[in-house]
Amino acid sequence: MSTVMDIHEVLEHLPHRYPFLLIDRVLEVVPNERIVALKNVTMNEPFFPGHYPHHPVMPGVLVIEAMAQAAAILSFKTMGTLPSDDSVYYFVGIENARFKRPVSPGDQLILKVSIGMNRRGMWKFNGKAEVDGQVAAEAELICTLRDK
Repeated sequence: MSTVMDIHEVLEHLPHRYPFLLIDRVLEVVPNERIVALKNVTMNEPFFPGHYPHHPVMPGVLVIEAMAQAAAILSFKTMGTLPSDDSVYYFVGIENARFKRPVSPGDQLILKVSIGMNRRGMWKFNGKAEVDGQVAAEAELICTLRDK
């Protein structure tokens, strides 16, 4: 079962809000398998004035965070649940992160994340962020859902 999600559905599946919401739309989500999401990168992003004033580049850690947010949506879709005020979805590890090209205003960041493992509440994902079909970043992400 593949599902497209607009911004309203994204907001239901993520606790993040401005300025830290980094998913604009989900193009495809297949529970227990994969997700493809997008982030439209605009000059209006709050980090561009300081990173860098004369050559704006999206910070690599935020590209990784966007992948983690896509992974969180995939997790909640797979579990058949929504985030609650009683728990937090933590990012607990990043492995093999690589940055291949800068992400700039005007780019559309396509986030492709697949489940690598899910054991005892620990999830490992394989993530890739692309711009115009070129890999901008890739990483293995480890996340977990915990009570507050």
